[in-house]
Amino acid sequence: MDDSAGILYAASITGDGGAHPLSGEAVAHEIQDDALAWVHLDARHDASRDWIERELDYLDPLIIDALLAEETRPRMLEFEQGAMMILRGVNLNADAQPEDMVSIRLWVDPHRIISVERRPLKAVKDIQDRLAIGNGPKDAGEFIGLLSARLFERMEPVMTELHERLDEVEERVMEDPSISERQAITALRKQAIIFRRYFAPQRDVIAYLRTSELVWLSTAHRRRLQENLDRITRYLEDLDAIRERAQIVKDELANALADRMNKNLYVLSLIAAIFLPLGFLTGLLGINVGGIPGADLPSAFWIFLAILTAISAVQIWVFRLLKWL
Repeated sequence: MDDSAGILYAASITGDGGAHPLSGEAVAHEIQDDALAWVHLDARHDASRDWIERELDYLDPLIIDALLAEETRPRMLEFEQGAMMILRGVNLNADAQPEDMVSIRLWVDPHRIISVERRPLKAVKDIQDRLAIGNGPKDAGEFIGLLSARLFERMEPVMTELHERLDEVEERVMEDPSISERQAITALRKQAIIFRRYFAPQRDVIAYLRTSELVWLSTAHRRRLQENLDRITRYLEDLDAIRERAQIVKDELANALADRMNKNLYVLSLIAAIFLPLGFLTGLLGINVGGIPGADLPSAFWIFLAILTAISAVQIWVFRLLKWL
């Protein structure tokens, strides 16, 4: 098996914002050299594990398993002078849901950056494009700062969309409450919950990385990480606010629907109250026995109709007097 078949991208980072692409045996040579090299692997390819185990034989098997695992969560683990990190970005691939977040697994030390993906992540392509034009990261610390920044920047439109959708639902609930809005509110709250499940540990990774004693992180790198930490913290606060607002909108919708139901029941109760004595009288005079008043009087029907109208008018007057109408 060709071990290089699992390599999606390989380059030697020159330290001035550019990179020299690598291929074939040059990849393995640069990985062992003191110069900084970046290799991006496809975890779905069997050759990727063979390549990592051969070229990074000093890594703990647990770290290798974490880099290639099917399911992961954001976390960080230091090992000697390097660190294994797992981060996630929103899924911006075609026909995908943003909350189905894409993971990027990293091994970073002063001389090498090994990244592993199972699905394409646009933030990785951003760094590759910047290296191609000479405006990329100059060292490992800048690489991590730039990658996390691009991951978080691409979350901004998704957060804005969540706020806008919630605003639209809230406006519809205020103008014309409908039971169908419950589904939209539930979908928003579900998305916010899923995002928060991944954002919270990701914040912990950046916070831990910022205070770590890794030699390849300078003061400038830590300041960049602090900015990224502030951004992901703000996203978490926004998600909490979205969940709380969605619950308030849901409660408002429930109250509006309950008020509408109570109003309908109130009207039906008034109608029933008006027709109760009328029904009693018509039922009483409708029994098939002798002695019914007006049975032999030609104008008895109209007299009885007038009596019913008068009773209805008196009832309505009493209801208005009692402020029931």
